[in-house]
Amino acid sequence: MLNNLGMKKILLPTDFSKNSKNAIDYAMALCEKWKCTFYILNVQKQSGFILDDLMAAPVNSSIHNAVADDNEEDLNKFISKLKKQNINKNYTFESLFDFDSLTASINQVVKAKNIDLIIMGTNGATGAKEVVFGSNTLNTIRKTDCPILIIPENYKFTSIDSILFTTENCEDFNAHGIKPLLDIITTYKSKLNVIDIDFANYPNSTKNHNSDLKALFGAQPYTYHLIKKVPYPMAINTVTQLFDYNLHSLFIESKSFLERFIYGSVTNEISYNSTLPLLILRK
Repeated sequence: MLNNLGMKKILLPTDFSKNSKNAIDYAMALCEKWKCTFYILNVQKQSGFILDDLMAAPVNSSIHNAVADDNEEDLNKFISKLKKQNINKNYTFESLFDFDSLTASINQVVKAKNIDLIIMGTNGATGAKEVVFGSNTLNTIRKTDCPILIIPENYKFTSIDSILFTTENCEDFNAHGIKPLLDIITTYKSKLNVIDIDFANYPNSTKNHNSDLKALFGAQPYTYHLIKKVPYPMAINTVTQLFDYNLHSLFIESKSFLERFIYGSVTNEISYNSTLPLLILRK
């Protein structure tokens, strides 16, 4: 039975890698009770051209047309497969191909198509500053002003029975930005657990943000816990190991908070390493 949440416009970037296909599989399962248009986006950087591309280009065709034709053919085949796999769902698909940087293309599509949510996988990078999400995913988080659902490598969809929502400053969100999370909670009747983390202002801060959260979530019930004097990544990593959650969600606005969220404080080397899907909300 479809939920009455209106048509959702969801952007699914793909480079046809295992990780990006896994994220798309997750999206197909997550959204099965919704009416959705999926925009399948493939981006080719011009610096990525190789000799084989040049050799394969027809005599009377530019390299751009040759590469575009190949990628669009791959996109059409991929979408055809998705349609067959999801024949009984209320889904429509559109293919998009672009020559640009990934974040520039994503931002263009978000604006042009009025995208509600981006769903993408991690790309498996292992560099010191990319160990959490990979460079493509991290750049998208930093440079795209749209809700993003990040699917860890090899993570398979299960019903979303329990959700963790974390916050450091309850003044950094609003009712409009929380909608993607509330839509999931409504669809799956999920239990919501809120962790309010106060590390930077401890021990001077005594404010309890529970009243702000009640205004944000309205009638949606939740449990609330305030954690002090624990770095953000350490608190999240501990909580997600102790309890069985299916999704982690939070608002990210400032770059400084993003760095603290991922890497911890400047005095330690703790980093965020939760294996849960992460829903990043925006104002």
